[in-house]
Amino acid sequence: MTAEHFFTETPTTPARPREVEFSVAGVDFALTSSTGVFSGARLDPGTAVLLRKADLPGPATSGDLLDLGCGYGPITAVLATVAPKARIVAIDVNSRARELTEANALRLGIADRVLVAAPDDVPDELTFTQIWSNPPIHIGKPELHALLDRWLPRLAPDGVAWLVVAKNLGGDSLQQWLIGRGYDVERTASQKGFRILRLTLTAA
Repeated sequence: MTAEHFFTETPTTPARPREVEFSVAGVDFALTSSTGVFSGARLDPGTAVLLRKADLPGPATSGDLLDLGCGYGPITAVLATVAPKARIVAIDVNSRARELTEANALRLGIADRVLVAAPDDVPDELTFTQIWSNPPIHIGKPELHALLDRWLPRLAPDGVAWLVVAKNLGGDSLQQWLIGRGYDVERTASQKGFRILRLTLTAA
């Protein structure tokens, strides 16, 4: 599967649904995935590290949480399950990914707390108490930086963002770039070649 497939707005690859099963925080998840979306055959290893090594929100977490590049919805499913008072805004350019995320939210009984949208359909005034992402490194550095420059500034003043980046795909250089953009960035964990980055706004 190439980047052109899962970053296109309307995949032309024939849809072949499949089940993806995984466990996070003691909860078993079974989601429907498909060809034509990111890591459609399994839980992506980077996403797995993110969900198991970052500090998941808890039952008291409220506000809007952003799943940036939701794919078929594994991060959304976990966040909505562990933070029942929060709303998850799941965005993806890929229409098939959005359809799958919506279907999985219905299947899990969390659809009333999940807003699935194309990036341009998210209200401009919306800010997020948390941002979660396995960012699409393969789209290229200029496009990746533009993506992060678009969404990270919408982090609430006391919010936190969690990113997972492969070390061999520039995880350390991305950390330095983010620091240069004015964020406090802490590398909180490393596993299987992935870096977990915790971002907060630099205090004035």
